[in-house]
Amino acid sequence: MTKDKLMGLIALGSVLSAVGFILLFFSVNFGTSLAESWLVKQGGADTSIYLKVIEGYTNNFLFAGSILFGIGLFALLLSYYKLLSIEE
Repeated sequence: MTKDKLMGLIALGSVLSAVGFILLFFSVNFGTSLAESWLVKQGGADTSIYLKVIEGYTNNFLFAGSILFGIGLFALLLSYYKLLSIEE
């Protein structure tokens, strides 16, 4: 790989890690806001159902955030290692 491609991979890994980090730490806010919009669309629901919807949306954001964060960190570490081996 060339140095330019590795720098692009570092940038991509940084963006993926940042998006994953945001999704991980704001998953409760995102899940609650989506559940509130679901509740408004339904016109009302039982409390236990609403809590399950909040939990489901929050878990979705946690899952997606952890995957993106992991892929981003892996891409960063791999490209940084390759970049160091090219420059030697």
